[in-house]
Amino acid sequence: MTRYKRQDPELTRRKFINAAMGGAAAVGGISLISTLGAAKPAFRLTPQLAPPLAGDIIVHSDPSRYGEPVKVSDLSEQLVRAWPAFKDEGGKLVVRDQDPTSVLAVYRFPKGQIVEPTNLEATIDGEIVAYGDRCTHAGCNVEDNKQQPGLMNCPCHSGQYDPKQGCKVIGGPPPHPLPQLPIKLEGEQLVVTGFFMSVPYGYSKEEDWKRYTEQVQEALS
Repeated sequence: MTRYKRQDPELTRRKFINAAMGGAAAVGGISLISTLGAAKPAFRLTPQLAPPLAGDIIVHSDPSRYGEPVKVSDLSEQLVRAWPAFKDEGGKLVVRDQDPTSVLAVYRFPKGQIVEPTNLEATIDGEIVAYGDRCTHAGCNVEDNKQQPGLMNCPCHSGQYDPKQGCKVIGGPPPHPLPQLPIKLEGEQLVVTGFFMSVPYGYSKEEDWKRYTEQVQEALS
């Protein structure tokens, strides 16, 4: 059985346009783009636009290895950028790469270096940890801090995070940590066990993210 409810894309698109035009007519100052923007979560409930889901495997995003499952041997204290993915009914790998909020940063640190406020139960053996890779300030991709190995730096506005301590903010303007993604090891594959554990970029409040995850669960049930 498919993990997604079947929908007619054209019918869905027509419903959104009609709703958008109706809203714009009722509230003269609201633009069509703004109205469609408010409907964004519904557009995201498709396989490639959905957030990381329990059961997804983590695959490389680098063009040279795109779609290859990330293995423990691939990981180190240097960031490995990745996507969540799953296999459809036909066994074809589907990468959830259409929403930049789903891009991941995966690390492996020596045992004992990853500490709270990291959720250690959501890591693999306290050594491998995954986070959303979009800065919570303006959504730029975060990267390794070349001056301070083991830390992360946002190249846009100099936000800094510590991936060994729950990706907490240690400098710059980000309002909160990068969201941790719970993972486990199945054979040689890194497997997602749930949603991001805190608010990812694009959601201003915890309740907004919670509401969205509830919508996703409802759509997939």
